[in-house]
Amino acid sequence: MLTHDRQNQILSILKSQGSITVARLTALLNTSESTIRRDLNALASEGKLNKVHGGATAVNQNFVKFEGSLEEKLAKNTTAKSKIAKYAASQIQDNDFVFIDAGTTTLLMTTFLKGSKATFVTNGINHAKELLKNDCNTILIGGQLKQSTEAVIGLVAAKSLQKYSFTKAFLGVNGVSEKQGYTTPDTEEAMLKAVTIERSFVTYVLADSSKFDKVSAVSFGTVDDACIITDKCANSNIKKLTVVKEVL
Repeated sequence: MLTHDRQNQILSILKSQGSITVARLTALLNTSESTIRRDLNALASEGKLNKVHGGATAVNQNFVKFEGSLEEKLAKNTTAKSKIAKYAASQIQDNDFVFIDAGTTTLLMTTFLKGSKATFVTNGINHAKELLKNDCNTILIGGQLKQSTEAVIGLVAAKSLQKYSFTKAFLGVNGVSEKQGYTTPDTEEAMLKAVTIERSFVTYVLADSSKFDKVSAVSFGTVDDACIITDKCANSNIKKLTVVKEVL
């Protein structure tokens, strides 16, 4: 196959799938990994794709490689996050059994729950402290503690969630994409979020506008697995796939 034809096929695959690994392209195009890597380098230099570790993503998607600390994330998009958090808190009724995921917008959400009669389960150390400060009935799950975000993650935490059935769950996210759905950089956190979606009657993803059309390493659900609360979503295709509440 000619280089030009092969590279056009790579771009066509990316357009339909959003992202692809080197190994998958090698199998699909029946060529070597070194050839695929050269093609990706060439296409990336022309601005036709985003080259990431182990593969590539479409140019209209930003790949989120790293996750900042809790303090770093709290300092970003604070006005939008606060509006999202306040609206999310307003969706909770006194008879709800709620999961609140570790994350910055969900942490802000707990500040609006003073005196709530609902019962809350969380994997966030700071979230549990804030809920207790607000006189909320709080359950903190056990498991491995992630230093950067102070979130409880891992297999033990995921297994402990299996015994619960939540009326509502509120999850943080690093990227929201039409193709890849909801994504996060951490496999352990993704596992916990995926279990939560399975165990919840209604799931809300709290995502400020900076999270859309971004992709991180691990998917924990498709777009239609949850409702989205955001300040603004400019992607009309995502709005067709699920309920999107814009809190302007």
